[in-house]
Amino acid sequence: MKTIRFIILVSIVLGKFSNLCARDITVHNSAELSNALRKSQDIETILLAPGEYTGGIYIRDISGWADAPITIRAADPNNPPIFSKGGGQAIHMADCSHITLAHIRIRGYPGNGINIDDGGTFETPSHHIALNNITILNTGPKGNRDALKMSGVDEFVVKNCRFEGWGGSGIDLVGCHSGRITDCTFVGKEGYSQSNGIQLKGGTSDVIVEKCLFKDAGHRSINLGGSTGLQFFRPKVDDYEATDITIAGNRFIGSMSPIAWVTAGGGHVHHNTIIFPEKWILRILQETKDAKFMPCHSGIFENNLIIYNSKVDVFVNVGPRTAPETFRFRNNAWYQIEGSGRKPALPTPEENGIYNVKVSVDTQSLQQGIVQVEDPKLHDYVGAQSYKSKSK
Repeated sequence: MKTIRFIILVSIVLGKFSNLCARDITVHNSAELSNALRKSQDIETILLAPGEYTGGIYIRDISGWADAPITIRAADPNNPPIFSKGGGQAIHMADCSHITLAHIRIRGYPGNGINIDDGGTFETPSHHIALNNITILNTGPKGNRDALKMSGVDEFVVKNCRFEGWGGSGIDLVGCHSGRITDCTFVGKEGYSQSNGIQLKGGTSDVIVEKCLFKDAGHRSINLGGSTGLQFFRPKVDDYEATDITIAGNRFIGSMSPIAWVTAGGGHVHHNTIIFPEKWILRILQETKDAKFMPCHSGIFENNLIIYNSKVDVFVNVGPRTAPETFRFRNNAWYQIEGSGRKPALPTPEENGIYNVKVSVDTQSLQQGIVQVEDPKLHDYVGAQSYKSKSK
């Protein structure tokens, strides 16, 4: 026992000593970057000089420390490196931890922009991964091609990132846990299939999506759940595709349906601003017939501000084998732009709903998802502008 304790102590001391000796290094191309990654235990920050980089970068089994993550970032944030050629995807990280990517641009990859996963070792997910100020453009353009794909990643943060034009998802989460997606922008483009802006499925849980802008971001801006092959669930198959998901303080413009609950357990959608959906406000679906899964159930939709027009005929699309009677609607504010005052038809009676709320509609502001509620009593009550972020 004393020998084991001594080995552990020596490992900790050597690790801390290694941190003290860690250094920064600047690279100028992908060959230098790959070489630096092979020596990553001696490096704290890899600075990418401005210029064009070749994709196909593979980062496996590389880890920083909780108090000293390995950072890969632009040497000049105002002139970031651009990955725009070579390989099916720009960067693939597998079985990594305590790594930050920051101020990097990625453009035009036919597969995925960035792919982060657990290397197929479901018991050891990648963890403590941070993406800050990453821009991923023109991914795909058709089929299951994701700007950012994450499978088996825990304790992650995606912040201040921008996604434009993709095939499948802007961000696709499969079996990811304890994460936050915040202050990001998702913009759909013509010529890209764009199934959804963010998809959370395959056993994903405890994730917050907050303060993001979704503009024509796919058929479903957020797919809260999905339809995943059982072999891809992480860490194991339970009775849901997604659970304990919070969608708050976001702005949605367009898309067929801003929110879709799909084979999900619970989920809290609150203090969002939704503007001009193309067909539905939200959907409640069960896209698997497997008896392992409970019917989609128990979502909460509250304190949202919804601006809609005559394109919305059915407010909530309810699919078979779901439990819409378990959903709760409360404290939402609704406004139909044509002024007919049509009250929304919902699966269950709304508690304290506000209808025909008075708003100031400005075309330029609407393009950014900004709507001013004229009633001052509602300023801190409904919509994205009233959301107060909470630490996770």
